[in-house]
This record gives sequence, structure tokens and C-alpha cells, in this order.
Amino acid sequence: MKPADHKIYLASKSPRRRELLRQIGVEFELLLLRDHTARGPDVNEDVHPGEKAEDYVARVAKEKAEYAANVMLWRRLPVRVVLAADTTVVVDGRILGKPADAAEAAEMLKALSGRTHQVLTSIAARQNDTTWQHTQISDVTLSTLTDAMIRAYCATTEPYDKAGAYGIQGMAAVFVEKIVGSYTGIMGLPLHETAQLLRKAGISVL
Repeated sequence: MKPADHKIYLASKSPRRRELLRQIGVEFELLLLRDHTARGPDVNEDVHPGEKAEDYVARVAKEKAEYAANVMLWRRLPVRVVLAADTTVVVDGRILGKPADAAEAAEMLKALSGRTHQVLTSIAARQNDTTWQHTQISDVTLSTLTDAMIRAYCATTEPYDKAGAYGIQGMAAVFVEKIVGSYTGIMGLPLHETAQLLRKAGISVL
């Protein structure tokens, strides 16, 4: 089915992903999935037993793109490319999601303090029955964080909607000693790889 125009649907609640798409001039409309329905979330983001981080983040991103594409058809919306993404943080093989409260956020930050960890962002672009996907992995080294620094950061609103309990584009930037990989990937949408996927789906980017 031919896309209605050059806009895409972004299946993400993240304001950072919206900012990044605007940065590269991609026009989009939001197509949001639901976390709370009578049958549970539209996409189950629980980690399967024994599932590796790279497999987990790729599965969730792909399922988000596929479900959002179905929602587009169910609602009889104009047909467009659907872009979805998922980000997770891994340290010592442990997958860190979004913290539920200050105690969990502090525990995550202690686990990351003075260490190098990985940030994985998987992106999926779906058009008709075809899905293009890529997972970008970055290494991030945080400086040693004191208890006072962790308490002060957890008293802000920043840690609570972010995998690993920190946002590199916010105040937590002062914690970051070194990154190897993609800064925008760590934010939640690797722009180089996203542009490549969108071009494959017929969306021009520059």
C-alpha cells in the first residue's frame, strides 16, 4: 500500500525521540501504544527468562512497530511508515529498565557508579509487511558517584522515565566520563541509523 505522504508515525511516548526526529527534519504524527488496558499493555515489555539484552530490546522495538502498524489499519488512519524504538541499559549482564521509585533509581545509579555499562537502542521501521531494524550499542562510563550526588539527582524528576535511571542530555551529563558509540543512541534514537532505516522505507532524510 502506498504511503499517504512523507510523514511517518512515531510509536513512542519519549519527548527526546520527538526532539531528535525534529532535529533531522522528519515530519511525524504520534501513534501511541497503551500501557494499561483490560488485557494488559499493548506490548509486553517484560524480560523473558534467559533473554539477552540485545534480543530483548530488538524484540520490544519490533513488536511496538508491528502493533502500531496494526493500530493504524484498525483505526483506518492514513497509511504511513511506522517508527518505533526501545532503549535499555545493561551492566554485568543485568538489564536495567525504568526505576519505579527513588530507592530503585538510587540502587541503579550505585550499580553504574564508576563503571562502564552499555546502552542499547533498537529501532524498527515498518511499512506494509516489511520491517527494517537496527540495534545500536554504546559504551558509557560514569564517574564514581557519592551518596550525596545520587540523593540529589534522585530528588529531581529526571531518573524516573529513563532506562538506567539517568538521562545523558540532562543533569546526569555531569556524571559521564566517556562514551563510545552514539550520543543520540544513548538518548533513545540513534539518528544516523534512523535515517538509514527511513530511507529504506522510502522516507527522504536530507
